[in-house]
Amino acid sequence: MATRELVRAGTTVESLVRALADDIVSGRFAPGVRLDETSLAMRYAVSRTPVREALGRLSAMGLVDRRPNRGAVVATVSDDRLHSMFDAMTELEAICARLSAERMTAAERRHLDDIHQAARRLVHEGAEEAYAVHNTEFHTRLYDGAHNLHIHEVVSMTRSRLAPFRRAQFRISGRLAKSWDEHDAIVTAILRGDGAGAEKAARAHVSTVSDASSEFVHGAQRRFGG
Repeated sequence: MATRELVRAGTTVESLVRALADDIVSGRFAPGVRLDETSLAMRYAVSRTPVREALGRLSAMGLVDRRPNRGAVVATVSDDRLHSMFDAMTELEAICARLSAERMTAAERRHLDDIHQAARRLVHEGAEEAYAVHNTEFHTRLYDGAHNLHIHEVVSMTRSRLAPFRRAQFRISGRLAKSWDEHDAIVTAILRGDGAGAEKAARAHVSTVSDASSEFVHGAQRRFGG
């Protein structure tokens, strides 16, 4: 197994979870493939301890199955399960957008608009990784702006399970610009205090993300023979 450079983002375990999740979603590790701790440690140039913890987190996310006598294997994420998670995400983010339009402070609205406008440069540069980081911050601002701790907890948990799929969509040609436009509709409605408009824009956005994510996953499966 060839060594792959690990892009450091947070702790070693967090970086490894991200790298393994991306490799699974991208089809480099096909469903049913056994994930050997020693081989993975060599591939990512880390010790076995973070590999073991990363596999535990990926199991909780539903990307890895741990089976008796087989260890960890890549899970099969069915279309139905993926669509089910995105259906829930659509409604949760729509609620957050509506509540943000109704409850965000003036300072929170300005900050949301500032980070949104700053992302134009990332779109022009085609900076997929940097835009993915921005995207996480953007949506987190919506969760914070809803000012509801329970909703924040539920939507954050759901988002963590979908994070690898949401990152993958940015590899589709033209997706960064479309994502920015979709964000723009949400921001515009929030700045106007238009709860219904923000809710509608967020629902349309996550629905598009769902379609784009499925498109990428199916394309990856074809490329890697899945």
